[in-house]
Amino acid sequence: MTRRAGLALAIAAALAGGPALAQQRLVPEQSEIAFVSKQMGVPVEGKFKKFDAQVAFDPAKLATSKVAFTVDTGSATLGVRETDAELPKVVWFNVPRFPQATFQSSAIKAVGAGKYEVAGKLSIKGMSQDVVVPVTLTQSGATTTAAGSFVIKRLAFKIGENEWADTSMVADDVQVKFKLALAGVPKL
Repeated sequence: MTRRAGLALAIAAALAGGPALAQQRLVPEQSEIAFVSKQMGVPVEGKFKKFDAQVAFDPAKLATSKVAFTVDTGSATLGVRETDAELPKVVWFNVPRFPQATFQSSAIKAVGAGKYEVAGKLSIKGMSQDVVVPVTLTQSGATTTAAGSFVIKRLAFKIGENEWADTSMVADDVQVKFKLALAGVPKL
């Protein structure tokens, strides 16, 4: 390595806050993100078929660990063709204008054996809110599964506008559930 390349690497490491954490890889075929809403009091479950995660997690280095998610809002499905055709429209996800929902962590805190709280910013339809997501990690061989759920208020993100803002038809609370399989996480 040349002296100039070594200096550039040292500067990059210093700007990044020290040695970089290893990136983990999402295993999509073993992962899922689902949502449950209530329509006229009846639970209705849907899922997102396309999403990605960028994870740099080390249980020994939580201060520098980071998690970011990107969800393709156009991949939302409730499993009914007519309903699925409505989800991309302006009053629901407005996919042409907001094709992705994102989450970016700001802090990760251990709260017990294999249990963490991931604080960060959730952005949907141009609206952002701070959320704390409880996550349970389990390891089996080379795969680590991150699982959890949290509740959002859909109207805070303008999901279901106009006549769909009536919470007696579609409840404001929506539970988001996830199970993400990751490769490359250090031993817990």
